[in-house]
Amino acid sequence: MAQIAPRDGEMIVDVGCGTGTLATLIKAAAPGSDMIGIDPDPEVLDPARAKALGRGADMEFLQGFAGDVSDLIGRDRVDKVVSSLVFHQVPIAGKRAGLASIHAALRPGGELHIADYGWQRTPSMRLLFRQVEALDGVENTRLNAAGGLPDLIAEAGFEGVEERAVIATATGSISLYRAEKPRDPASRAS
Repeated sequence: MAQIAPRDGEMIVDVGCGTGTLATLIKAAAPGSDMIGIDPDPEVLDPARAKALGRGADMEFLQGFAGDVSDLIGRDRVDKVVSSLVFHQVPIAGKRAGLASIHAALRPGGELHIADYGWQRTPSMRLLFRQVEALDGVENTRLNAAGGLPDLIAEAGFEGVEERAVIATATGSISLYRAEKPRDPASRAS
């Protein structure tokens, strides 16, 4: 939450929102924000809506994948996109499509915040991460575990890509990434 720093008046999209826990926390921190959750699983969207309603949070939840963000929201409209523990589960083509769509949806200067499994730096973290590989597939998780997600973020046209924190967990290390859509379209990486 400190990294996201939500503010009233911002449009914030939670990609892969699940049951809406992070989205409702963001909305509580910035009640005047326009908070939208997106998830491909229709089974989690009703609980997300109920959670938001129960907390008095006026939010919208839409069904879709990361690659659908710009189609669902529009281009150059979003101030911040957040995503937590989603991209490690997605095939590389889906990661690329999702990051490109997020980039298109963000306004110039808009921010991307991702919390996900990153480079598993130590033997113990690599060993713990095998649990995630077993659940989500080695092929989908390999790029994250090798530290390649920041390169994909930059490839999608983001600048200032940085890993701001690494958190050791019982299933491997999770990295907090931040990046920005260039303010000047001419500076966009190709």
